[in-house]
Amino acid sequence: MRTRTAAAAALLLACSLTSCGSTDEPAAPKSTVKASAPDHEVDCSDTSLNQADWMEHCNTETPAESKAPSTDLAFGKPFTWPDGLEVTVVDAKVFSDWDEYEEPDPKAHEFRVRLKLDNKSGQAIDLDQLSVSVDGATNGGTASLTIFSKGSAPLEGRLAKGVSAVKTSDNSLEKRYGKNIVVTVQRTTADDVLAFPEFTGTIK
Repeated sequence: MRTRTAAAAALLLACSLTSCGSTDEPAAPKSTVKASAPDHEVDCSDTSLNQADWMEHCNTETPAESKAPSTDLAFGKPFTWPDGLEVTVVDAKVFSDWDEYEEPDPKAHEFRVRLKLDNKSGQAIDLDQLSVSVDGATNGGTASLTIFSKGSAPLEGRLAKGVSAVKTSDNSLEKRYGKNIVVTVQRTTADDVLAFPEFTGTIK
């Protein structure tokens, strides 16, 4: 009886010493989760690619290039959106090539703004994303949008990648507001409202 009791006590003591003397922490389980691969390859030439995916996978501009000034741009100076579409207000000229059914307003400067668009992106651009507004730069006033019959090339349709085009915006501004103007080119995509560059110049 004593022999069995002593043996049991010795076994209990050995187990206790082994447990107390160990300083090793249990090994952390190894992660079995593997980095997931992209769900799909991004085709930067896909015209239906949304803005967020294009910026993440296709944009090659440096931050400095993407943060170009968007206000107080002179006529003739380009502005480029992050996806590569470049716009330049070429000039604003008093319109005089009237159709026989059109009559000029003697109280207003009626003029045509020409915009050059250069698609340096990797996809076609829907020009319906763009619109133009014109304000007087001296003492206020907002121009009314119109369309003169001859030579009009409104912002509509699509511009293929690598293609440049000159489009027009026809306007009428009361003479009391002067000839100094600010031309704002607005751009709104299906995913986002992008920067609205402002160009300053004079109606010639």
